[in-house]
Amino acid sequence: MAVFDSFIKPLSVRDHSSRFKLSGSKHRQRTGSALVLGLLLSLAVIGLTAVSMDLGYIRVVQAELRRSADAAAMAGCWDLYQQYQEGITGVPDSQSILDACNAVAQQNSVGESYATLSEGDVEVGSYESGGELQLGSLLGSNAVRVTLRRDALANGELPLFFGALTGRSTQSLQVSATAAMFQSINGFYLPGSDDSLNLLPIALDLETWLSAVEGATTDHYQYLNGEVVAGADGHFEANLYPQGTGSPGNRGTVDIGGEDNSTNDLSRQVLHGVSRQDLLDLGKPLEFDSAGELILNGDTGISAGIKDELATLVGQVRIIPIYSHVFGNGNNASFTIVRWEGVRILDVKLTGKKETKRVIVQPQKVLARNARVDHTGSSISTHVFTPVILVE
Repeated sequence: MAVFDSFIKPLSVRDHSSRFKLSGSKHRQRTGSALVLGLLLSLAVIGLTAVSMDLGYIRVVQAELRRSADAAAMAGCWDLYQQYQEGITGVPDSQSILDACNAVAQQNSVGESYATLSEGDVEVGSYESGGELQLGSLLGSNAVRVTLRRDALANGELPLFFGALTGRSTQSLQVSATAAMFQSINGFYLPGSDDSLNLLPIALDLETWLSAVEGATTDHYQYLNGEVVAGADGHFEANLYPQGTGSPGNRGTVDIGGEDNSTNDLSRQVLHGVSRQDLLDLGKPLEFDSAGELILNGDTGISAGIKDELATLVGQVRIIPIYSHVFGNGNNASFTIVRWEGVRILDVKLTGKKETKRVIVQPQKVLARNARVDHTGSSISTHVFTPVILVE
């Protein structure tokens, strides 16, 4: 029995030793597999991080490119408006618009560099609300589209940080932005309590207005270096003061406010524009109806009571209502307003003989604050613009 026990014990020891050796081998195999798996996961994380960082960088630069294109388009459109205000008679100066766009674009960093616009990147055309930019003739243009790029042809592709890992070392980017100023004005919103509309409460008949625009009236004045001087400039004039027009209502002041506007009310509106309270007192929106018309009451006409106020406006621009018909006389007159147009006041004389009295105006592009845009395009305004806005 002792012999048997002595035989069994060594065998038992050998058995445990064998199992221990076998268990240690499996542990080392698991450790090696974990190291390989950890390495692979680390490489995957590094790759994903690299891709994420490059994608994030691309998004940031895309936003910078968008910001720069938006600003450049608005700058170009404001330059277009400035050209109109300075009285261009032909097509706008495209080089001036390009220079204005570049002046702004080159102030905005795009991926740690500055993008430059070339001639083909800036387009000038006509834009109507809800439509598309129409290119072709530059006459009557009201919009500027800018295409800002970072690619192989312009400004260079955007270099990425981890091209060696992702297999893509650069990225091509391009954005477009369009800014426009609308001319289809059918009325005005209420201005703020401390603001006013630059409206002159004196109406002009449509026939006389069209004659001035078409060059069928007189051309005796010009606006030169900030002053009104004698001499022709190619921009024809109209007289707001009625002289033998045959209009029974007497071309003259209109009530944009209460029905019984006093001379003091008219003087204030001439000097400071139409106020929020004036529009509230009007009792109805200052905008055209579905037929494209607005009825305004008339006063007795333009009088010497506001001559001094009008004289202070010489050289300045204002918006006036244009009427197609007038019914009644004096305070009982009703004017059918069909347009809002911009003018520059050139000369005022309201004393002396009737045939020598005058309030001479010249069609002039004017910026209209608080303007209501007619999105149907049925309202017509050739000399009034809304402020520049981004449309695309």
